[in-house]
Amino acid sequence: MGDKPLWSRRGFLGLGAGVLGAAGLAACGDATPTSPAQPPAEVPKDLVDAAASMKGASMGVLSQKLYSQSANAALDASIKKFADATGTKIENSLVQADAGDVVAKIDAEVKGGVARDLAFMTDSRFVAQFHALGDLEDVTDTVKALTAKYGEPTAESKNFCVFDGKWFAIPYHFIGIGSFLRKDWMKDKGISPKDVYSWEELRDVCLEISDPAKRRFGWGMTVNRSGDANGMIEALINAYGGSIVSNDGTKVTFNSPETVQAVTFLGDIYTNPKYKPMLPPGVAAWTDSSNNENWLAGILGYTRNQFSVYADSKTKKNPVYGNTHVFTDCIGPATEKPLLLGQSQGFVVFKGAKNPALAKLLAQYLVSAPALVGVAKEAPGLALPAWEKVWDADPYFTGGDPAFPVMRKITQQSLPLSTKNGLNFPQKANAGQQAAVGAYVLTDMMQQVLQGTAPAQAVQAAHAKMVQIFTQQGLPQ
Repeated sequence: MGDKPLWSRRGFLGLGAGVLGAAGLAACGDATPTSPAQPPAEVPKDLVDAAASMKGASMGVLSQKLYSQSANAALDASIKKFADATGTKIENSLVQADAGDVVAKIDAEVKGGVARDLAFMTDSRFVAQFHALGDLEDVTDTVKALTAKYGEPTAESKNFCVFDGKWFAIPYHFIGIGSFLRKDWMKDKGISPKDVYSWEELRDVCLEISDPAKRRFGWGMTVNRSGDANGMIEALINAYGGSIVSNDGTKVTFNSPETVQAVTFLGDIYTNPKYKPMLPPGVAAWTDSSNNENWLAGILGYTRNQFSVYADSKTKKNPVYGNTHVFTDCIGPATEKPLLLGQSQGFVVFKGAKNPALAKLLAQYLVSAPALVGVAKEAPGLALPAWEKVWDADPYFTGGDPAFPVMRKITQQSLPLSTKNGLNFPQKANAGQQAAVGAYVLTDMMQQVLQGTAPAQAVQAAHAKMVQIFTQQGLPQ
């Protein structure tokens, strides 16, 4: 794709709720605008009454683009429903979170006094950065009100949305992240599916189920610049006992023997001729859309992704869905269980918001089961409840898909998860780590390895870059 603007604007009141724009499109690529499968839920009377004094007001929303066009349409419809019910005008815009410069652009808008009132962004990737920049309003009052109504929010959000005891993001929905294997290819080779694999076991399974003559390529992951590659690389390093930062979130600890061991293992997959049969053509140049597209095309044996790819296979009745084995993630030398936390989308209210009270009311509507279920049905597993009682408020969340109970356990698990060498995940949320991942230091490091740089040297260079980034984020090393 060529260069495109970061976001597009759409007005809602009195206009169609069409999805989409041309703007910086995310993983599944461009698609024809769609309409939601079911009408949005009615806005509760208490929220309508609370917004009575705001009739005629207007506000802007910035939505992190979901990797499902129909899910975006369902969200659009719910926002328009709220606007109609409250007599307000709400303009929604989509943002491509993997653009690399999204934080800088939004920060410039906030500092320039032209930011949207409300946005939802992935908590573990962005909230600490915006908080460090002084861009966010305290939303503790809204979180307390939602807790009284819906019980506890997802476990990981308590780490990534809270700073000095105050909430700076309102948990919206939980993002399912999973690993996927082709169980029919495994059956052909007499391999029984497992719930947990070591990274070495997974590599070997991927090689065994590969058959280039049949267009079967086992290893469906890239280390090129992309969000999926970032997630895979960091997860593998953590499983080996390496980490970007110390448990308290203050000190870069990346240059360790454990990190070098993990990078050596991963680099070998892409450079050792032994594993060439399991690498799909062009994998070195893949972007975030590529593993989705190739998985749905039926030529990959394994991929690791948000549940967007799973959702697409189900909603579009792709035969890949029935042949998908879902497992949580892989373990490594430092782990006895997967370190999978998942992520949540969190609503943030920006400093200088023109209508913060209206923004908080809209957030309270969108997190509820009636409003969320429309989005969730269009993106199974990708948009799940972030609140305990919302899970039980609609039968779809408890029985809509075999993967949902596993996802719910992840949202409610006790944290932190620990490694044998004393690392705790999640570590304290910090702007440095989020900025380092967003700057694609991890993928650039792996590219160096693929081009012949020794893993230890590439890790050392990445560490030095991270030190620079942490210092720039106000965390001097």
